[in-house]
Amino acid sequence: MRRRLINSTLAVVLVVIAVFGVSLVIVETRTIQAGAQESVGAEAVRLVGMVESRLSGGEKITAEVLAEQITTDRYALIEVPGHAPVQIGSRPSGDVIASTVHGEQGETVTVQEPRSAVSAEIGRTLLIILAVAALAILAAVILAVRQARRLTAPLTDLAETAERLGSGDPRPRHRRYGVHELDRVADVLDASAERIARMLTAERRLAADASHQLRTPLTALSMRLEEITLTDDPETVKEEATIALGQVDRLSDVVQRLLTNSRDPRSGSAVAFDLDEVVKQQIEEWRPAYRSAGRAIVRSGKKNLRAVGTPGAVAQVLATLIENSLMHGDGTVALRTRVTGNQAVVEVTDAGPGVPPDLGSRVFERTVSGRNSTGLGLAVARDLAEADGGRLELLQQEPPVFALFLSRESEQYRPDGGDEPESATAPR
Repeated sequence: MRRRLINSTLAVVLVVIAVFGVSLVIVETRTIQAGAQESVGAEAVRLVGMVESRLSGGEKITAEVLAEQITTDRYALIEVPGHAPVQIGSRPSGDVIASTVHGEQGETVTVQEPRSAVSAEIGRTLLIILAVAALAILAAVILAVRQARRLTAPLTDLAETAERLGSGDPRPRHRRYGVHELDRVADVLDASAERIARMLTAERRLAADASHQLRTPLTALSMRLEEITLTDDPETVKEEATIALGQVDRLSDVVQRLLTNSRDPRSGSAVAFDLDEVVKQQIEEWRPAYRSAGRAIVRSGKKNLRAVGTPGAVAQVLATLIENSLMHGDGTVALRTRVTGNQAVVEVTDAGPGVPPDLGSRVFERTVSGRNSTGLGLAVARDLAEADGGRLELLQQEPPVFALFLSRESEQYRPDGGDEPESATAPR
């Protein structure tokens, strides 16, 4: 493309120089020839005047007297009746420019100039015109190269940007080139890069969230299936199978929620639900794991609470907190429900070492983990809580106390609820 720009610019310049150069040569040639003819004629008129003046005064007409009145390279012939012809200069050979003037006393003056002198002047003028044309062409070449470089370098840069986008590197470059059209293309590419970056980030985040959110219900489901394999009691098998089917339904709900959020993260499915049912369900699901670890999981606090949110998301948040306590905590894990203002709160605590002091609230950030885990669990749990207007907070670091705050249907909870604790401990 650079060569095409240079060639097209030079072609335009050459056409312009050819048109105007030829016209200038023609005009200058005619001007020089006309000037030479006028100059010869003017000298002839001047000589006639001097000849008449000397004849009127009775003075002699000689070549020496009149030689100073004629240009050096010109020839003059003065013919006066009754006198010998007077010649000034050398008669030129070949083609000449001549002018003949007759005086009032019968004298005749002829002035001649060789056309070669005029041709030489025309040649010098042509050389000057050619030199100017050469300088114009040289300047055009320099400007064409600079302009081609100015245009092709941004295009090459934009092509590299587009190639980077196609190869999966969506970082915008934010380069501008001072050319409106190219800057417009750069704006579009940068905007596309930002959109692609957001899409890739969303896809990666969806994949990470999906792997983590699916792991917890799959773990719970595998524990139920393991319970089935370890018992021969038909009633126990039936009970565990029923619970496993419920977990499959919740797993399907997690998948559906992930797909919905990937299409439109703003879409919510908050409803009024029985918070006790969700807490009870999580205790039942995690009881076998705690029983196997020789630990207990208990609940206490206000009962018969109705909260506003997505039941599946709330269950996922509680499952994450319970699983973290199982993996990183120690002793009894307690779930306590209470009311604060217009919010229902579920607190999860254990007797373990808690959150390291250097982490603090950063424990909810992605990839931040104090015990060699993925660091996604609490971050995903906080996102799930905030999706329906709730929030997840760390109230105390040691022993750890995590609290899930949900909007509450204050007028719909049953007044017969109490603070009577219920526990599910490992069998002795």
